[in-house]
Formats: sequence, C-alpha cells, structure tokens
Amino acid sequence: MDKTVDVTIPVEPEAAAALADARNRDAVGRLVSRVLRPRSGPSPLARAIAELKAEVTAAGLTDVEIDAELAAYNAERRDRGTVD
Repeated sequence: MDKTVDVTIPVEPEAAAALADARNRDAVGRLVSRVLRPRSGPSPLARAIAELKAEVTAAGLTDVEIDAELAAYNAERRDRGTVD
C-alpha cells in the first residue's frame, strides 16, 4: 500500500490479540483495503479470497488442509456458542 492511515474498529478479544502482531495487522489492512476498494470485475471480497488462497497455496497449504482448518474453526465456534 502506498499510503495508509490508522483506523479504530471494534473486534473480539481474540482478534485483538492476533492483531498485536505487525504482520497480522498488515495482512488484515491489505484485506480490508482490497474488500472496500471499488473496481470492476469480480467483487472485492471474491478477489480478496482468491488472493488469500493464492498466498496460502504458495505457502504450501493444500485445499484439504485449508478445509480442515475451517472445519475445526467452525466446530470451535459452535462449541463456544459463537456461531453467527
């Protein structure tokens, strides 16, 4: 990003803890900027998901591993009763 500004948004405590890491903050900032930047073509969310998938694939994660992580995350949220 060429120019960035700090913003304050409410997040859950676990998210706030994860955002203590500068790399996570930078990644989330890029994701939010991509989602909210208007462009023609696929939706910003679809592009952000595709870019994120490309990044994790480049890091060596497979679709099976990603699906397993998502399933575990969703199960944990159900167990805590925090499913939206």
